Amino acid sequence: MTTLYDGFDIESFEAGKGLWHARIRRADLSPVAIDGVLFPAMEVGFAWPDQNAAIADAKHHIDRFRRRADSDDE
Repeated sequence: MTTLYDGFDIESFEAGKGLWHARIRRADLSPVAIDGVLFPAMEVGFAWPDQNAAIADAKHHIDRFRRRADSDDE
C-alpha cells in the first residue's frame, strides 16, 4: 500500500509475518538529502505489528525531517 503524505510516497510492506516496515520516497522521485548524502529511498522504523503503525512512524520521520530542514534554513 502506498500513502501520499506531505510530498512523500510512503510504501508499507510486510517483511515477514506480522512485521511491517515503511519505505519513504519523494513523490517527485528526486533523492532525499540527509546531511548532504542523497538517498533514492529510505526504509524507516522497526518491524511494526501492523501496517498503520509503520505508516504512522514514517509520517513521524517526514515531520522530523521537515522541522530539521526548516531550522537549518533559519
